[in-house]
Amino acid sequence: MNPARLAVYGGTFDPPHVGHLAAAAHLRWALRVDEVRLVVANDPWQKRERLVTPAAQRFELVRAAVEGHEGLAASDVEIRRGGASFTIDTVEALRVEQPEAEILVVVGADAASGLDGWHRADELAAAATIVVTNRGSARTPELSPRWGVERCAVPDLDVSSTELRRRVAAGEPIDFLVPDAVRSRITDWGLYRGGR
Repeated sequence: MNPARLAVYGGTFDPPHVGHLAAAAHLRWALRVDEVRLVVANDPWQKRERLVTPAAQRFELVRAAVEGHEGLAASDVEIRRGGASFTIDTVEALRVEQPEAEILVVVGADAASGLDGWHRADELAAAATIVVTNRGSARTPELSPRWGVERCAVPDLDVSSTELRRRVAAGEPIDFLVPDAVRSRITDWGLYRGGR
């Protein structure tokens, strides 16, 4: 598939959960994009305060989560590139793969307030439209005029990867909080039992 309008939804996805999937499905519908790519961060430099599950396993979890969902796809573009994950590098790699596609980069309202400090921000502003999502009562920040911005409210499901890791470590169920295929892999691989 060569989508004409492609949304890039990046994250650590450690693990992916129903909140991620509900947001991705809503983004596809609301933004009228051909595909939402859940891009798994290779080296999420902003998460260095904790041990992160290896990128290959996180990618497999995301691939299992989106399987069978039209218009949602897992992407290992950052893993294949290696090193720290920066959004502009990802956009450039996707542009090489699909030069005709319009690329939209999805960011939360909290992250959007720091866009001007992102790695190679000027190039990112020129290369992609930024989609600022907000949940619940979160306020969308005002961005400088250089950013092409679309705004999208996504479903506000009270679930987080941090809480899911805690639940697994405590032996609590995560049924219905993650797709069954993700839960099975977490169990089979023994992920998060050490409390990471």
